[in-house]
Amino acid sequence: MDFGFDRIKSLISNFAGKRILVLGDFMLDEFVWGRVRRISPEAPVPVVDVQNETHVLGGAGNVVANIRALDGVPFPIGVVGKDAAAQRVVDLLAARGVETAGIIADDRPTTLKTRIVAHHQQIVRTDRETRRPLSGECNGVLADLFSERLASVQAVIVSDYDKGVANRDLLGRVLPEARKAGVPVFLDPKVHHADYYRPLTVITPNHREAELLTGLLIENQAQLEEAGRRLLQRFECPYALITRGEEGMSLFADGRCRHLPTVAREVFDVTGAGDTVIATLALAHAGGASMEESAVLANHAAGLVVGKIGTASVGRAELLADFDSRNAHPAG
Repeated sequence: MDFGFDRIKSLISNFAGKRILVLGDFMLDEFVWGRVRRISPEAPVPVVDVQNETHVLGGAGNVVANIRALDGVPFPIGVVGKDAAAQRVVDLLAARGVETAGIIADDRPTTLKTRIVAHHQQIVRTDRETRRPLSGECNGVLADLFSERLASVQAVIVSDYDKGVANRDLLGRVLPEARKAGVPVFLDPKVHHADYYRPLTVITPNHREAELLTGLLIENQAQLEEAGRRLLQRFECPYALITRGEEGMSLFADGRCRHLPTVAREVFDVTGAGDTVIATLALAHAGGASMEESAVLANHAAGLVVGKIGTASVGRAELLADFDSRNAHPAG
């Protein structure tokens, strides 16, 4: 399906003010930037001379950052620890004008992912986290927050990074509640929790996740389309969107498959690209786009974000300018 630039402008302008509830694993991404000038005499590893450190929202937080950059209104619900990283997460949300009442503190460390980058290349990543299940008390608080906010939003995103929030008890309560309220649910999955993922509106696995969720090795078109059919059947959802890296993405619905080739001009870093996809998809759909139109917009947003280094987001004006540029100078 092709649609004109006027329609694109209208859909992107409709992002503004759309309210999206984001339930998931909130974390802090730390980037240590430096240069490598020598190899350590202690071991055959590079010595990084640190020049700068930056902190950005990660996991479900990056979904929130993308929604905010696109002029949507996110309502985050999740858990952090009682530590310095938790305060940074809350401060980064507040700095974007995001309500933080749905972020609760628990006696568990805030997930902190530290990436050491030199000469535009990631040298190593360290993770400080726990994946232990949430307490029943935490689940109850999160479910109550979800119920309180549900009537005021136009879509729900579940961002599962396998850190404990997307568990059987919580999803078993909130997903049916969203379905009953008529609020669409967009879910970015992890394989370990697949049995809890219903009911949904759309599931957005990457290529490898789609293989694990369907038990298929996806090496050709026929296998890809069978994987799409299995996703729709297993999760009883009307749509499935498989993100496929340099191959773009594929949307499945009603026995049909729409392939969207990548529009990325260059790829520096795929960190958080799935967060950009699901944020754009949900915002576009909340603004009146069909799921197919929403996928086209999400594909373009992903093509922009992979051209940036680190956990990043795409702004509404930036997305519109990219479409404008391609409209003025079509490929070929």
